Amino acid sequence: MRLHVELVIEVEDESALTKAALERMAADPEIPAEERAHAESTVTQDTAEALAYLVDPFDLVTDVPGVDLAQASWSSEQVDYDPDSPDWDLDEDDDTSDEGEEEATG
Repeated sequence: MRLHVELVIEVEDESALTKAALERMAADPEIPAEERAHAESTVTQDTAEALAYLVDPFDLVTDVPGVDLAQASWSSEQVDYDPDSPDWDLDEDDDTSDEGEEEATG
């Protein structure tokens, strides 16, 4: 089963976001030393990368009963958000749902 989630967020404090990503990175022993400097530079230069580092899809389903996450990928990008634009119609995929799929809004 595939779960597609799209979030649009407003970053109100870029420096706080970047700081949180750098702190998590510093506490992560699994980042090899040779990759750490590059990762820190990327997170510092691009707020979207900092966000992508902090948001983990595994966290979304870890406590869901009967679910085992087989694969996940995610990315982030900076966009200009216009809620009145048809490009931001969150219901656009509703008419292409497969039978048997349940849709939830929240």
